[in-house]
Amino acid sequence: MSKQPILYSFRRCPYAMRARLALISSNTQVELREIVLRNKPAHMLEISPKGTVPVMILPDATVIDESLDIALWALSRNDPQNWLEPETGTKLQMLDLIAHLDGAFKYHLDHYKYASRYEDADPEVHYNSAIQELEGLEKRLQNSPYLFGSRPALADQMLFPFVRQFCNANKERFQQSAPERVRAWLNRLIETELFTTAFATKWTQWQPGDVPLLFP
Repeated sequence: MSKQPILYSFRRCPYAMRARLALISSNTQVELREIVLRNKPAHMLEISPKGTVPVMILPDATVIDESLDIALWALSRNDPQNWLEPETGTKLQMLDLIAHLDGAFKYHLDHYKYASRYEDADPEVHYNSAIQELEGLEKRLQNSPYLFGSRPALADQMLFPFVRQFCNANKERFQQSAPERVRAWLNRLIETELFTTAFATKWTQWQPGDVPLLFP
């Protein structure tokens, strides 16, 4: 077993991005194993048969295979940027907001971006519904640059990868139709060194026997 936690990740996956962001912020070093979705490692499927990333296995063999759980585990050990203690509101309120967007917004995002995968999905309906979900974030941003105050906290960092994914599906349309404050909020978060560290490197596919790749 590795001396560090092992993280199975896929660079472009917003869920995996969540985990990497929290690991960077908490100064938690892991052995990063970049996967290819069409060729998932046997060990990853052995420890987490559902086959989705991120998956992290700790040195004591504990497996954490939900992105938010990985983030909360890392931040509970070290939270130097106070992601779990927002400037306004509470941790519970942040978790409630994350849960809501993970449900409603992600549903419409998927049915818009991957409409061909869903029977009778109308991408226009789902695009407009996703925009309506972003209006809820817009209201939160009326009085502060971030969702829970003047600095980013857990809710910002866990949600912006999915808003980014929605934006990237059609950037020009997003710039024309997404709420103004949400667009500015997204731009602030993707222009950070944190995001660059979490996303800029194009890691090669991990293979058994590779020299461990430590991240961050």
